[in-house]
Amino acid sequence: MAAGTTHSSKFLVIGSGIAGLSFALEASREGPVTVLTKRGIGDSASAVAQGGIAAVLGERDSVESHVQDTLKAGAGLCREDIVRVTVTEGPERVRELERLGVVFSHRNEEEGGGLDLGREGGHSTRRIAHVADTTGRSVMDVLMARVRENPAIRVVDGTMGIDLIVPSKFGGEERCVGCYALDVETGLVHTYLAASTLVATGGAGKVYLYTSNPDVASGDGVAMGYRAGALVANMEFFQFHPTCLYHPRAKSFLISEALRGEGAVLRTLDGKAFMERYHEDRDLAPRDIVARAIDSELKRIGDDHVNLDISGQDDAFVRRRFPFIYEQCLRFGVDITREPIPVVPAAHYHCGGLMTDEHGRTTLRGLWAVGECTCSGLHGANRLASNSLLEGLVFSHRSALNAMSMLDELEMGAVSVPTWDPGSATHSDESVVVTQDWDEIRRFMWNYVGIVRTDQRLDRARRRLRLVEEEIREYYWNYHVTSDLLELRNIATISGLIIESAIFRRESRGLHHNSDCPGTGEEWLGETVMRYGMEPRLERPIRAAL
Repeated sequence: MAAGTTHSSKFLVIGSGIAGLSFALEASREGPVTVLTKRGIGDSASAVAQGGIAAVLGERDSVESHVQDTLKAGAGLCREDIVRVTVTEGPERVRELERLGVVFSHRNEEEGGGLDLGREGGHSTRRIAHVADTTGRSVMDVLMARVRENPAIRVVDGTMGIDLIVPSKFGGEERCVGCYALDVETGLVHTYLAASTLVATGGAGKVYLYTSNPDVASGDGVAMGYRAGALVANMEFFQFHPTCLYHPRAKSFLISEALRGEGAVLRTLDGKAFMERYHEDRDLAPRDIVARAIDSELKRIGDDHVNLDISGQDDAFVRRRFPFIYEQCLRFGVDITREPIPVVPAAHYHCGGLMTDEHGRTTLRGLWAVGECTCSGLHGANRLASNSLLEGLVFSHRSALNAMSMLDELEMGAVSVPTWDPGSATHSDESVVVTQDWDEIRRFMWNYVGIVRTDQRLDRARRRLRLVEEEIREYYWNYHVTSDLLELRNIATISGLIIESAIFRRESRGLHHNSDCPGTGEEWLGETVMRYGMEPRLERPIRAAL
């Protein structure tokens, strides 16, 4: 495999979801931006987000109410200053989307007009701005259009980051100056250099066997940042969405929490509602509680799924409010206006990731990170519904402004970067190794490191992963890299971080539930922090200065 060419720009963005494209649009005012996207510019979790954007936009809402709802969901691990910044700046970011061309759903005149704000689990009032049930797709369509018409932004499709470039590894300074990236079609490895690099690669749902995430969500940004020496935090907190469609032909299709906000009820297959036995808010309880409740019911009864029933609501309202979900379910033979929807939990959102500050800076100079690949301090131990798109918008804006202000300080100058060296690697005719290891990791992560964990299951996962990691290391150094191999390498890295963090935290809090440590202790009020080559540690108080 020959090395490709070297490309330079002021800003490098790895990822093309809402966070990456918003950053690119803002930063392009100051200089050229290169956006690398693993597949195509629209292939992201952002594009399939159904619910909407949580923001204080209603007359009966307040910043304090949204802050308190977020802190409550976060189970003591939110960084309150970050929560307040996010909630305070959120409304302006929503209005900015409207100025760019996003048309959010509005109430009709009989209902009083204005934004049609939805409500989801954990929220004390209606505050979810949405575009029917295709908010992510609608926002992405507008952002992609604005990016395509911007001559200062270059989007490179089919290009996957391999590793961040840190000159200290070859005698230079400790900073990020870009990344090596694989052209998936040609197999060439190109060098992308920039004064400022943003990781906005989204989540890591493909670590698990069942997930609502798109196929691109393999934790690439977190794995690259970790290998480069940046701190990661709270990797044990993985959110399982309670309701994904249970159907053999429905791959990763999410049933939005907004249905429960509009009156849908979870029932066992015999028609009995059960959430009142688990939480005072019943079907509007936070996601971690709902997911564990469903898991408990399935294990108690032995069924394969539970039902989500919105058939008691007005037919016309359901079709108008949830047109995409209605049409998709109908494709699989389920008319949601007349019958319940079969659902199961699935890996959905990772609350851990690269540690960032109030400007989106990681602990590695020259590297910013925004969105699901971060641990910004907003979500704590459990993300409040629809705070994710909000986080991406607020921190892409803040990080772009910060990166723009540091351009002179981070000018590349005479930085010397070697091109990619494949060494003695050859082409492989044993890709079955990649497939086998990928399948094994995802299965033991689901079975041993899922919704409910135990010491024994975690130890089994650790032992299995160590064996698989050895195979991956050998394969990686002996053969030319492919996108499948790189994704396998990354999900192994992410799996290890989740397992070690989960073993380290000796309590049950938020999304991390260990049956052998069922209590929650104040001595664990801190973030689980890890750096490459070091054991996990608890950082208290939450978030010391980066």
